[in-house]
Amino acid sequence: MMIFFMEFLFWTSLSLIVYSYVGYPLIVWFLSRRRRQNNLNQSIEEKKTIDANSLPSVTVIIAAYREESVILERLNNLAKIDYPSDKFEVLIGCDGNLDLTGELVSTYDDDRIRLIQFEKRRGKASVLNDCVPEAKGEIIVFSDANTKMDPQCIKQLVKHFQDEDTGCVCGQLILEDAVAGNNVDGIYWKYENFLKQCETQLGAVLGVNGALYALRKELYRPIPPELINDDFLIGMRVHLAGQRVIYEKSAFATEETAPSVQAEFQRRVRIGTGGFQCLKHLKGLLHPRYGYVAFAFWSHKVLRWFCPVFMLIALLTNIYLFNYEFYQSTLILQELFYLSALIGIHFVIRGRHSKIFRIPGMFVQMNFALAIGLFRCLFIRQNGTWERTEREQSTPLPIEELNQREAGLDPIETESSHTALIQTTKS
Repeated sequence: MMIFFMEFLFWTSLSLIVYSYVGYPLIVWFLSRRRRQNNLNQSIEEKKTIDANSLPSVTVIIAAYREESVILERLNNLAKIDYPSDKFEVLIGCDGNLDLTGELVSTYDDDRIRLIQFEKRRGKASVLNDCVPEAKGEIIVFSDANTKMDPQCIKQLVKHFQDEDTGCVCGQLILEDAVAGNNVDGIYWKYENFLKQCETQLGAVLGVNGALYALRKELYRPIPPELINDDFLIGMRVHLAGQRVIYEKSAFATEETAPSVQAEFQRRVRIGTGGFQCLKHLKGLLHPRYGYVAFAFWSHKVLRWFCPVFMLIALLTNIYLFNYEFYQSTLILQELFYLSALIGIHFVIRGRHSKIFRIPGMFVQMNFALAIGLFRCLFIRQNGTWERTEREQSTPLPIEELNQREAGLDPIETESSHTALIQTTKS
């Protein structure tokens, strides 16, 4: 009986891993293909034209923390956005006065750009919660301080809001090398964008990319201040509200990749932690009544988040079954896979590339980050503050000066969080 139980665990774990990464993409591709053939998604395709006279008002919101090295370049990029000036504004929420970010924004010569300076650092979720009520736009476009938008991207995002059933639109993020400027979209990134396109056809896009997405302001609900993956929760809540989330690949922006493998790994750990964090807020979407959304959420997210657990179970049960000849072969295959992954990780760390070992290395590293994220979510109390990835050109202030500024903070605390900020409007 114990042997049967171990075999059941082994094959179940292995099947769930394969299904999440291979089976689900094939199924969702087939379903989306049928949907296109049957013209059931025609309502999206009919909204391709942009009526300049009926464009909604838009507010771009960026939560910034110690971004003095990139903020002026970002503001220059926003100033070139092709959108009617009387319907366009930018809010920069500066989380903590620890460098020159706020001063650079406040002196920028553009009436459409406003600074909301928070003297005390509280985290991105709190910044967004306070900035959204200040927005004048019907549509909120969320982005990051190091993102560079295509001039037409906002028009490409908002055209979908002509459909009253559309609540959120996610753009395409293109990753570039910080030094060479080349497109370094890996296999995994293209794979994820492919899934987004398929899920759009089914009305089941899961979450959004925090660098570029648009939301009806009326759908925004304050998010918990300790939350990490704010973009995922905001996007998924649109499904809970009964509206659509769309992926628009022609609305694109670029962003630099993390400058090192270690920085990218830490980013994945944080995203993994935030994913598990969001489960308690979004568990209702796992109910079958949400149809394709529930199917995609289980398959694309939940099962994948727990793949590290399935991998561990598959390895341990395989070791237990080692006395059987067939399972000796499967254990050898597992050992070879993890060995190739270690070689792949070694090549990446040393700045070399090996296509043979790249995929197993990426797969194992990604799941190791998820495992750490699960551990942190279960056993370590989280907060909403984040340590941003240092940019290649970043020139932060000396630590002594930062410490002096932080020690000198004395925000006025009242019953309203808005009285703890200083709002500067260029006029």
